[in-house]
Amino acid sequence: MIGNRKIAFIGAGFMGGAIIRGLVRAKSVKGESLMAADPREGALKELARETGIKVTTDNAEAVSFADIVVLATKPQVLKSVVEPLGRKIGKKKLVISIAAGVRADSLLSWIGSGARVVRAMPNMPATVGEGATAICPAGAADAMDIASARLLFDCVGETVLVDEKMMDAVTGLSGSGPAFVFMFLEAMIDAGVRCGLPRDAARALAAQTLYGAAKMAKTGGEHPAALKDRVTSPGGTTIAGLAVLEDEGFRGAVIRAVEEAAGRSRELGS
Repeated sequence: MIGNRKIAFIGAGFMGGAIIRGLVRAKSVKGESLMAADPREGALKELARETGIKVTTDNAEAVSFADIVVLATKPQVLKSVVEPLGRKIGKKKLVISIAAGVRADSLLSWIGSGARVVRAMPNMPATVGEGATAICPAGAADAMDIASARLLFDCVGETVLVDEKMMDAVTGLSGSGPAFVFMFLEAMIDAGVRCGLPRDAARALAAQTLYGAAKMAKTGGEHPAALKDRVTSPGGTTIAGLAVLEDEGFRGAVIRAVEEAAGRSRELGS
């Protein structure tokens, strides 16, 4: 779907750089078909050295180069970056925005009502090729544009298509979710240390346990409750631990955390 089309990234920070590296690593796009625009010359030189892509400090140059424009700047500066580029983007270029909380109608008002726009919400594990990304089309974006966006983000993980009204829920679940998981992982490690394990051993065991359990949930097709029951013997160690989690409101706390993050996303978007 991407083929020989050229892609420009406006912004080459943490997430933009991760997606660029994923595309190059997956050999989905040749380095010479990618360009990154960013005001930080040092970061651009390092990215060019590592990936072989073209770089520039001129956003307009990047847009003129590209068939697909990925907006990867911070949400609070996106309007000031995009509005001067609106005419150059026009209706022929596909625009993909990864700016959290910036609505499609705002993007279309800055670029033009007939623009082809896809909103995307990738998350932090994209940096290691295991991201979870939700996308939604807007404006004149068609099925080919959606397929192109999916292919791009599939290079750094897994992609799902949602309605835009669900993007705040996506932000709360998969966008903020890694932080919740890291907190759980940290607690597991500390628990291991408290029970007498050396910290390095506790970290290795806890991280692999989390990774292995997630892989089982993703690939096995079983409901998480069924997988939980397979570990839980009558009167055994696991049910004793699960009873504590239930008593402490673990399940409810996770649900409320996702809901609160989603609600904050709605506030920021408005």
